Amino acid sequence: MAEAVNSSAKSSEGDDGIVRFDHKFFSSFDDLYFRTTDVGEPVAVLKLAANEAILGFEGIKREFMLKPDSHDAKMLDRVAEGLQFIRGLRPGEALPKEITTREASWDPTERHRRIARQRLTMQLVTWLTGNEHIFTSAEELMQVAEDPQVKKNINLAFAEAAEELGLGRDRREEVVQYIETLAKELAYIECERDVFAEICKIDDKVQDLRRIYSADRSMIDTTDQVARLSQRALKVFRDYFEQVDAQTGEILAMLKNIDNQIEYIRSVRDEVHRRQLPWEDFIPIWKSLYAVRSDENTNRIRDLYQFLAPRFMQVNEWVLVTKRGFETGGKKKPIGGIMRW
Repeated sequence: MAEAVNSSAKSSEGDDGIVRFDHKFFSSFDDLYFRTTDVGEPVAVLKLAANEAILGFEGIKREFMLKPDSHDAKMLDRVAEGLQFIRGLRPGEALPKEITTREASWDPTERHRRIARQRLTMQLVTWLTGNEHIFTSAEELMQVAEDPQVKKNINLAFAEAAEELGLGRDRREEVVQYIETLAKELAYIECERDVFAEICKIDDKVQDLRRIYSADRSMIDTTDQVARLSQRALKVFRDYFEQVDAQTGEILAMLKNIDNQIEYIRSVRDEVHRRQLPWEDFIPIWKSLYAVRSDENTNRIRDLYQFLAPRFMQVNEWVLVTKRGFETGGKKKPIGGIMRW
């Protein structure tokens, strides 16, 4: 089997994957770092006396007349791309692996690797029995995997798959290795399913709060919007997971075209991770939240609205909202720090 696509490739610009700049501006501040704003804009953050300055990347390019094909302009573009996958970057640090080697900048747990391995193995067994079934529940998957008859079929399934792939039944260990290779990639998807489960719990509480505030004229519009936007967010995630499940359901096709399948899994892994990363700020807050009427919960709903609206509101709705400001009692949440250039 060929190695995974681009597993050791350098970045597209031929650099070593380290954040480095030529202009002296980037080395003039010891505490300069890069992050994204609440609405996903990449910015540079630095201290000016007692103030924190927030500099947009496009503004930096204009201010220092960085041409699009210059090293520094390209590096800012690379940093912007990298910030989709990690919380922040500083000069001298490595760009995330997602944009250099196509690997991941984070690791799943052994539990997620085991679930991925079991999922693929069970797909192979159901292919053998002619009763192909996509397992979406980890609990159901583990129960079936422990069935004595299923265990008897596993070795036969590997042998038959080896024959189907043109390897010969005596080379079943190669199929085992193929499954291990794919399971290593799918383990990231299994980890992201767990994060999605936490996001679903936030939605459960959002729907509860929507009912609780249904008679509150000052909140009903906001809670209704948050509830709808939350459902749109869940659908986006579900669509990605369903696409991956459909791929794993065609287990022989995956094994016959393994390199392309790995690239596909990685593309979904990165897209889901990019979308889940901003939720990390909300998961612990909402995990300890009780669905009751309170000033604190009112603020939590409004914070969630400000997060969801620019990401999931329809364009025409978003234009109307931005004209009148977020529905937060007439106050707009500031973006970034004290100073913004």
